[in-house]
Amino acid sequence: MMECCNQKRFDRMKPFLAVVFLQFGYAGMDVLSKAALNKGMSNYVLVVYRHIAAFVVIAPFALILEKKVRPKMTFSIFMKLVALSTLEPVIDQNLYFLGMKYTTATFAVAMYNVLPAITFVMAYIFKLEKIKMKSVHSQAKVVGTLATVAGAMVMTLFRGPILNIFGTHGNSAQIQHNSGANLQHAIKGSIMITVGCFSCACFMILQTITLETYPAELSLTAWICLLGTIEGGIVALIMERGDYSVWSLNWDTKLLAAVYSGIVCSGLAYYIQGVVMRYRGPVYVTTFNPLCMVIVAITSSIFLAEKIYLGRVVGAVVIIIGLYLVVWGKSKDYDTPSSIIKDEALPVMESRESNDKDENPNPNDKVITKSNFVAIIRDEQV
Repeated sequence: MMECCNQKRFDRMKPFLAVVFLQFGYAGMDVLSKAALNKGMSNYVLVVYRHIAAFVVIAPFALILEKKVRPKMTFSIFMKLVALSTLEPVIDQNLYFLGMKYTTATFAVAMYNVLPAITFVMAYIFKLEKIKMKSVHSQAKVVGTLATVAGAMVMTLFRGPILNIFGTHGNSAQIQHNSGANLQHAIKGSIMITVGCFSCACFMILQTITLETYPAELSLTAWICLLGTIEGGIVALIMERGDYSVWSLNWDTKLLAAVYSGIVCSGLAYYIQGVVMRYRGPVYVTTFNPLCMVIVAITSSIFLAEKIYLGRVVGAVVIIIGLYLVVWGKSKDYDTPSSIIKDEALPVMESRESNDKDENPNPNDKVITKSNFVAIIRDEQV
């Protein structure tokens, strides 16, 4: 009995552990990618190599493990795959890395905290999220969404003094030299990152919809990486035309950033978030982004000597408050789906019972009964 309870508790913790693992992975990617971009690596080339590495690693597992469960490819599914590979590998990642070039890794991750709010709005538009304005929980969702946007604006427009939190002050000459262009760069970078957030939110929604007709997470990941490599390669050849030296790699940070971000943040991330979204929805996956911001702020300040400004800290705090208002309001919705499932499933179970009685009059042969199903539902609610 104890082992059964522990197993159930672990099963319920799996989505939480999975998304926390993703945030640690994203934090490592941000620091490594910023270091590679600082050394002159093209963000377009980084995106291509990243998805090559992801496809090479994921494709064999998809071919072997999902050979019997992979649905038949149709034109509709293929077009969704093309759209997915355009939204995330091409648009989102290129704009994200460009925004990071203009700003810092900490700033890019902090700006990305508007992603949960954007995803929430997109989910509401596509009827994956419900809002009742008379409900306190729905009001918390709306207020939290507005707070995340306000926090992002504060981070963009207000700098303030430098905070010497980790002893990485930087010299005064460098601060004076950068002060003139930092505001313009921050505005450009924030616009690019915000557009990338919209693209990523659309990717999350579309991935959730696609998994309903193509429930093979590994194969879906392999297709996204393959098509993303092709589309990203075309974009890179156009943007870096005539300069073939940008494609060269050595045993340095550039290669490490491409391989790490490809395997962890494309291959594993697309697969894990696909699995979690099938059971918890896209909003749940994106609500853990602030954890990545905290990790990157600490690691980039220590290893990249990036400066932390008061405005970014204040904006980040506002974003986190708004974000967790959204999370609080969202958490109260978990009771509603279970009641809906209970109401819809019980008639199905009753019909199955009647069929079982007709086919097999022995009641001991029934596998699932109405009372058992109700017990299961109550257990899940607990």
